[in-house]
Amino acid sequence: MEKKVIKKIKVIKIDAEKCTGCLACEMACSAFHATPKYSSTNMSRARIRVVSDPLRDIYLPVYAGEYTKMECAGRDKYIIGGKEYGECDFCRASCPSRDAFKEPDSGLPLKCDMCESQPPLEEPMCVKWCLNDALVYEEREEEATEETKVEELDVAIESLIDKFGRSKVRDAFERITSKT
Repeated sequence: MEKKVIKKIKVIKIDAEKCTGCLACEMACSAFHATPKYSSTNMSRARIRVVSDPLRDIYLPVYAGEYTKMECAGRDKYIIGGKEYGECDFCRASCPSRDAFKEPDSGLPLKCDMCESQPPLEEPMCVKWCLNDALVYEEREEEATEETKVEELDVAIESLIDKFGRSKVRDAFERITSKT
């Protein structure tokens, strides 16, 4: 039996016409997710990236979405302002076919977490530091059916299995746990 619940939906609205490509969103995100927090700005750790064509003054922020085990089958092309873009340029997924939205040290998928922390922030860091209001944070309530939540650990382990295979992950786990 499905149970109806009211969920708080958090979104970052993107106004590409206001984005100037300053990369403040990427820097703020990477600093927030550094270990320890704010200790560095490694852009490959950012959960947002700016697709850009500076010669044509085109900038589009894209933030990380769900992990997907398979790369997409489509290879559509888009022409914007006379420049050709592939589907991957606008894709929010972390997938096996590209390095975007993967943790640089482990290769594990990254996903935008809206900078959830304790104490909670009023808005994600990318929105806070966006100099031109190209990113706007919104919360709204929607009625939804209750679903089981995929744990971060499950996603990380599935990603490792996809990358290295079940037996190698099992062997590594047994090797590590036998040391304790």
